[in-house]
Amino acid sequence: MTAQNTELPLIGDYSTAGPLLTGARIGVVTFPGTLDDRDAARAVRLAGGEAVSLWHAEPEGAAALSSLDAVIIPGGFSYGDYLRAGAIARFAPLMDAIISAAGGAGNDAGSGTRKGSAAGLPVLGICNGFQILTESHLLPGSMIKNENLKFLCQDQVLRVENNATAWTREFTAGEEITVPLKNQDGQYVADEKTLDRLEGEGLVAFRYVGGNPNGSRRDIAGITNAAGNVVGLMPHPEHAVEPGFGPDSAAGMRLGTDGLGIFTSVVASIAGGAQ
Repeated sequence: MTAQNTELPLIGDYSTAGPLLTGARIGVVTFPGTLDDRDAARAVRLAGGEAVSLWHAEPEGAAALSSLDAVIIPGGFSYGDYLRAGAIARFAPLMDAIISAAGGAGNDAGSGTRKGSAAGLPVLGICNGFQILTESHLLPGSMIKNENLKFLCQDQVLRVENNATAWTREFTAGEEITVPLKNQDGQYVADEKTLDRLEGEGLVAFRYVGGNPNGSRRDIAGITNAAGNVVGLMPHPEHAVEPGFGPDSAAGMRLGTDGLGIFTSVVASIAGGAQ
């Protein structure tokens, strides 16, 4: 990480190229109601990548994605969570292109390729983005209201269950990290057959530790597809990437940066695929 990365502005045009550790270009999608696109873009920059703004209504989605190495669908309340969280955003023009580039809805094999990878375009869905990925059938299951029917906002311990994905390779299996959680529709549900498949095939990416905050089945906080290029998680790693702004840690108050590993993982995956 360069010293200049710590001087990035909190607001501004994050599509402008800055000092990069790699040539990784990562798109960050904005929908009406998206809240955390700037935070996700900043996390990309701090990880050494270039964040590229993507608009949900982009009519030439395939062309917009052609020069990108990965995509993040950030958190918020796309379309105000009307109808069902993520259900309207799933039909945005850009989502059709993302679904295709990631390997296709329901296709765990991942048919697209990027920089030599056997998998499709790496895609990360955070919170509302996770909801959109399930609505798009890029990931199985669904998200419903929290078990206590209340909005939650707290620091949350997670266990990394699968470190073989494009978004988790910088962690060790079983490692525990702390990142903020903030959601209202965060309860992950699926039928028993699907849950058994996720467990049996190692597709649970993250699991809640120290209590289940929202009633998610089997304490699941995040999952991956079989190819490892598509990951969704409910907590917000982009809010734990800078000292002074993250969760409390053993190092001190607000010094937690455990979420940065999500973003350095994909940058490392992209760099490795380019070799």
